[in-house]
Amino acid sequence: MPLLAPPLSLYVHMPWCVKKCPYCDFNSHGLRGEPPPYERYVDLLLADLDADRADFAAALHGRSVHSIFFGGGTPSLFAPALIARFLDGVRERLPLAQDAEITLETNPGTVEHGRFDGYLAAGVNRLSFGIQSFDDDKLRRLGRIHSAGEAEAAVKSAQDAGYANINLDLMYALPEQTLDGALDDVARAVALAPTHISHYQLTLEPNTAFAANPPPLPDDDHAWAMQEACEQALAAAGYGQYEISAYAQPGRRCAHNLNYWRFGDYLGIGAGAHGKLSDAATGEVRRRWKTRHPRAWMEAAAGPGRIGGDQAVDAAELPFEYMLNALRLVDGVPMAEFEARTGLPAGRIAPALARCRERGWLADDPALLHTTGLGQRFLNDVIAAFLD
Repeated sequence: MPLLAPPLSLYVHMPWCVKKCPYCDFNSHGLRGEPPPYERYVDLLLADLDADRADFAAALHGRSVHSIFFGGGTPSLFAPALIARFLDGVRERLPLAQDAEITLETNPGTVEHGRFDGYLAAGVNRLSFGIQSFDDDKLRRLGRIHSAGEAEAAVKSAQDAGYANINLDLMYALPEQTLDGALDDVARAVALAPTHISHYQLTLEPNTAFAANPPPLPDDDHAWAMQEACEQALAAAGYGQYEISAYAQPGRRCAHNLNYWRFGDYLGIGAGAHGKLSDAATGEVRRRWKTRHPRAWMEAAAGPGRIGGDQAVDAAELPFEYMLNALRLVDGVPMAEFEARTGLPAGRIAPALARCRERGWLADDPALLHTTGLGQRFLNDVIAAFLD
């Protein structure tokens, strides 16, 4: 089967945050001592992009960037002028779709009042707030540096500045959280009328402070009850679920994350950033990740040392990698898309499909890869069925 080049996105990693949260396993680094070299970091981001463009020139030829996502860390620690400098540099280097979605992650405690209009003027047209909860006690236990009142004020400030596309991140199954508490968080989020809500379960990740000293969390049955009740509350408020943890008003699904889940391509620049690129001419799907620590990445000065790893995805691993993303989508994906994005025939996964359908995990539809309600609940088992 021919491999077709999918849509292309750009992920930009901004690694610093004011304080590392005890549950966080992202490549984020709390501020200590001297302020980070923000301006130099932006210059090196563009140099990293130049180096990737040179390395992947054939695979990138003629392709436009459809979304940009500034993740972290806390990207809003970077001043609007620096974000503008970076985006201007991107436009000079790559074709940027006219309607490109450009998202900046921010935390309520890190953006000064009045700066949102600066990000909007720079070209950022979507904000993602790391709220996590509207309960001050839960925020304290999560190590967050903002209060519920500050979170609400920050969102309203962004709306007053002209932002019409805003996501709020919420967690559930928090330490000693009740069902009523989880539903109250959803109600307070909905009251702010964001266009998108990400609602995901707090989990204990390795090498985090919570993993070393676990807090008292709700058990699996209580966590599942919270998930179901919050799904219903979000649906009643007009937020349609389109991915396990993602809910959106009509027409407001996150284009950048959809590209991940549909096994699209993305360049990853910055310390620890991951990327994936398909080359239609060679039929190769390649993953590249950057050196993780900001200092080491910056010292490499966009040379070979900036690369933490680079490898082609083996054909035997492609079905698992594809399903790891695509099966998170509530509506499923066309079988033809599996063939186009992996270059593999549908017959390659026929035995795994048959097993999953026999167990009631996948809908019996040869044209669509679509999990049933049971399959969504046992998604890890469904995905594991596609391991070679």
